[in-house]
Amino acid sequence: MSGDADGTHLTFLGRTDEVGLDDLAERYRYPDGLRACWVRANMIMSADGGATSAGKSGALGGAGDRAVFTSLRDLADVVIVGASTARVENYSGAQVSATGRAARRRRGQSEVPPIAVLTRSGDLDADAALFHHTSVAPLILTSSRAADDTRRRLGSLAEVIDASAALPDSVDLATALAMLAERGLLRVLAEGGPGILGMFTQADLLDELCITVAPVMLGGAPHRIVTGDGEVRHDMRLAHALGDDAGYLYLRYQRRRDGTAG
Repeated sequence: MSGDADGTHLTFLGRTDEVGLDDLAERYRYPDGLRACWVRANMIMSADGGATSAGKSGALGGAGDRAVFTSLRDLADVVIVGASTARVENYSGAQVSATGRAARRRRGQSEVPPIAVLTRSGDLDADAALFHHTSVAPLILTSSRAADDTRRRLGSLAEVIDASAALPDSVDLATALAMLAERGLLRVLAEGGPGILGMFTQADLLDELCITVAPVMLGGAPHRIVTGDGEVRHDMRLAHALGDDAGYLYLRYQRRRDGTAG
């Protein structure tokens, strides 16, 4: 990335002009005039499609990926993650720089996006970094059956939201998004894991997929970045493709709906 101390530079594929931080914010800007949640997923994978190395997605990243990751979080109203991923990756609250906070205020956003955890059981450790290494309380999107117990266990550490629909022991994604929309959290960033993204895809609720392709081979053991039962086909269009001098690719795809994206 232009100006980074570690010397990482991002460019558009086939071009030599560099992409700076301000350019990233513009290139990944959410659509204007949103009235419902726009769900963007951000995932990293190996060149042969693996979602993790040594069990963690973070082990695949590099300096450019961290810059894109930070920019995407800075632009989001809320960051959604599954409970399993929150545990494995040891999630804490989003960290936003002073410059990022100022930019968010100018866009009419809160200074820091909350982390929203999808968990039908509500089984989260109250001592986890998610609840203590954060400047804003996380949102726990859970089932009717687990909501009261989760509120008792977590107390003021989190806002617990009943996101069930007809099935009291599950989380309904459309209901969860409606709850976020009621709070004005329309710019949604989903960071996984693969099962959660599979659920969003299956429910036809994923609008955009941002993929970092790491220049490594892993073999067949790791999961893909999206998993689930059966096959669901959604046509996408490539909004942009970036690369860096470390060999990473940064791809942004948007859904085609009625022949257009968005």
